[in-house]
Formats: sequence, C-alpha cells, structure tokens
Amino acid sequence: MSDASSAMLPVMAGRSRIAIVGAGSLGTALARSVRRAGYTVGVVLAHSSGESLRKAKTLAKEVGARAALDPSALKDADVVWLCVPDSAIAAAACVLAEKLKWNGKVALHSSGALTSDELAALRRRGAAVASVHPLMTFVRGSRPSLAGVPFALEGDARAVRMARSIVRDLGGTAYPIRKKDKAAYHAWGTFASPLFTALLATTEQVAARAGVNGKAARRRMIPILLQTLANYASFDAAGAFSGPIVRGDVDTVKRHLRVLRKVPAAGAVYAALARAALLYLPAKNKRSLRNALDSQSR
Repeated sequence: MSDASSAMLPVMAGRSRIAIVGAGSLGTALARSVRRAGYTVGVVLAHSSGESLRKAKTLAKEVGARAALDPSALKDADVVWLCVPDSAIAAAACVLAEKLKWNGKVALHSSGALTSDELAALRRRGAAVASVHPLMTFVRGSRPSLAGVPFALEGDARAVRMARSIVRDLGGTAYPIRKKDKAAYHAWGTFASPLFTALLATTEQVAARAGVNGKAARRRMIPILLQTLANYASFDAAGAFSGPIVRGDVDTVKRHLRVLRKVPAAGAVYAALARAALLYLPAKNKRSLRNALDSQSR
C-alpha cells in the first residue's frame, strides 16, 4: 500500500465493500473519499488494457484495492459504483449483468443527466440501482473534498438508502430528485461550473483586447472573482450585482458593445448575459439598455 493510503483512516467493521468501475477523475475522487470514510474499496475495474488499466492500477494501489479487467472480480462487492461516461453506462451495465450474480447487490452511477434506468440490465438481474450525482467538478490533478457537497439521489429504495448512508459518511448532504427533473438539474450544474469556466475563458479574450494576456489576466481577475462569489453567497444574486447595467449607464454599455465587435464571440456572450441581467437582476434604464443591445445585434 502507498504512503497516501496508509495515512487514511482504518477500514471500519461493518462497512459495505465498494467496487469502482472506471478510474477517471470522478472514479478516482470517489474511491479516495470512500476509503477515507472507512469503506473497503476492493476492486477498481478497468474497461480495457492499456491506459485504462494503468489508471486502475495506480488508483488501486493508492486505496488498497486491486485492479482488474474481468468483471467477475466484482463478485464480493456489496456496492458497485459505475464511474464511466454517460454514453457508456447502459452498455457497461449490460456487460456486467451477464458476468456475475446481482441479487443483493447495489449498483450506482453518478450521471447528473441520466436516471437510474440506465442500470435496468442490473435491476433485472436482482440489483437495487440508483443514480447518485455529486454537484461538484472533477478534473485531472485536483482532489476536491466531498464534505459539504450535495448529492442528488434517485432510484430503488434500497439503493437510495445505501447511497444516503455513504453520502452521510462522506460528509456530504443527500436529497431526492425526480427522474423528470434530471436534465434541468444537470443543465443547472453545467451553468455553475463548465459554462462558468467558458465565461472565464471568454473573459481572458477580452482582457487580451485590453493588453493583458495569459497568466497575468487570470492572476488579476482572481480578487474580483472571489469577492463576487463571496457577495453572491452572502447577499444573493441581486445583492451581488454591480456595474453599468445596475446603474443604468447606457453610454458605457454602448462603448463595451462597440469594442467587442472586434471580439465577436465575446460580444455575443456579453449581449446574452446583459439580456439575462435585465430579466433577472435590478437595473435602471432597462428600456434604453435593451434598445442598445438590440441595435448591436442588427
């Protein structure tokens, strides 16, 4: 076992044995977190030899598990947690359904957009299934804590009970979500992180137009970004909103729109967000601001 895993908490008696299918960013974060919470991670299953198996071996060594390619290695797991891309969940479930007995097991996946029905093949073989999505971002090289993270749960009662218990032990918070709400829920999460990141990337292009490039732009933006998030957390969106739109400063907005003609993608983002601000946030001179935005789009 590696130094990292030996520093983790000892496995607690009576905790369910968990197997992780897939050693990408999400699978890695979950395996580390459940191991620290006192669960046994028995197996990290790879889908193929090569890079997938290499990642599985690295993760398995860290959490005191074994890496495997053969799905029969999952036979001793109480909980099998599929951490594969959304498009692969149903196919992976079909493959796994044929390889071992599922009566009494719990199968989970962590797609934000898809429901527990993606695991229908395992349900038909006797597993209790659920979707368990943490509202958190996972990227290579980061180690986000799951303490305090909300998890949206949906599925069979027994699987949801198990998932709720695991989430509690991770220090997260669990709440139910309806199947019909999952697409909107995932769109919400996409606005909160991936599209927010796209906004930051767009912001860097505008900074470059102002003569501030690369790392300097990112470094100089951090204080205002952090204060904006702090204001949002303390005062809500309306209370955190500042700048020319809330003041109704039409001339400044027009200047922005003119210079952004030289950065068309950023100009489109600016106009879209400005229109959203006029819908959802306090602003003066709303009619004049709308006219300025409409003139830009013509």
